[in-house]
Amino acid sequence: MPVIKDTGARATFPPFGEEHEELRETVTRFVSKEIAPNVDGWEDAREFPRELYGRCAELGFLGLKFPEELGGQGGTHLHDAVWVEELARSGGSGGVAAGLNAHTSIAMPPIFNFGTEEQKQRWLVPGIAGEKIGALGITEPGAGSDVAGISTFARKVDGGYVVNGSKTFITNGVRADFLVCAVKTTKEGGHGGISFLVLEREMPGYEVAQKLEKMGWHSSDTGELAFTDVEVPEENLLGEENGGFKLIMANFAWERLLMAIGAVGAMQRLIEISVNYSLEREAFGRPIGKFQATRHHIAEMATKAEASRAITYNSLRLFHEGHNCIKEVTMAKLVTQRAVLEIADQALQIHGGYGYMKEYGIERAVRDARLGPIGGGTDEVMKEILGKLMGL
Repeated sequence: MPVIKDTGARATFPPFGEEHEELRETVTRFVSKEIAPNVDGWEDAREFPRELYGRCAELGFLGLKFPEELGGQGGTHLHDAVWVEELARSGGSGGVAAGLNAHTSIAMPPIFNFGTEEQKQRWLVPGIAGEKIGALGITEPGAGSDVAGISTFARKVDGGYVVNGSKTFITNGVRADFLVCAVKTTKEGGHGGISFLVLEREMPGYEVAQKLEKMGWHSSDTGELAFTDVEVPEENLLGEENGGFKLIMANFAWERLLMAIGAVGAMQRLIEISVNYSLEREAFGRPIGKFQATRHHIAEMATKAEASRAITYNSLRLFHEGHNCIKEVTMAKLVTQRAVLEIADQALQIHGGYGYMKEYGIERAVRDARLGPIGGGTDEVMKEILGKLMGL
């Protein structure tokens, strides 16, 4: 894996302050020392060790935005954003970032935002401590972007529910100890008939059907889950019955913003690697960075990255301040996921044949980036949301 050298001092951008930049330096040191050198091995193994959750918890990274009484650090979403961005910039693995963030930034927030105190103690406290791993279960084989079309059904019985159905493309699905799972709780389903139940892997009838092989994100486990007459106690209902669509929408805003933030970090990494390579690699007796074509590639990459950073940081500021920012977050997700894929492709072009070699990490970046325009809502869904927000 290439060594990333600084291409210049990084200014402090709003909405971040000095405290956040100190955290950024801490995260960078940890990721550079304990994650980046192991990425290739974890990619080959098709998973990173479970112990990494414990190590991140030990350093406080899993609980940055959660209150101290639950074992967290008492920070805000801005602290979490620093972690996500630097994990992408210094780590160079979409799979590692996906596995860690699916737990701390996607599965745990619904429990914190909608759960009872007892539910927080059962799942959030051990989750922050890295003792239990969580996953979010929404996508199904027959319902991807159409979250209102899920068919996994929870039949109401005395004392709880009986769940039948399946989920697919679930990040952390193979190793998760608990699953924050969207289910139908009315026969009609739809926006007014979805609820969330927390399923636990030891429940009879809960099965990991298969571990999925993917184009990218190789070091994260992605599973297909099957539920056959899984008995779930009533106390595992998260939020209100039939109120799950609100929970989905609340979670999507932060998930999509995190994807944009991670993309910003990944873009910066690709630019730094490409600049350093262009200054070191020679052709026809001079560094390839002296050729106009290379300079133009990097100039275009830097411009896309800076525009992506601007729209993403603005969305983060609005989110942090509590504004209605669905439009801005949707735009950030739409723009950044295409931009990081294009920048990865340009980095591959700069590296030529070397870009296909594992130690440069470029081919992995291209593979990892391709999920961006699909995951968390496709480009088409983002455009549909924006069109409706504009009154169309």
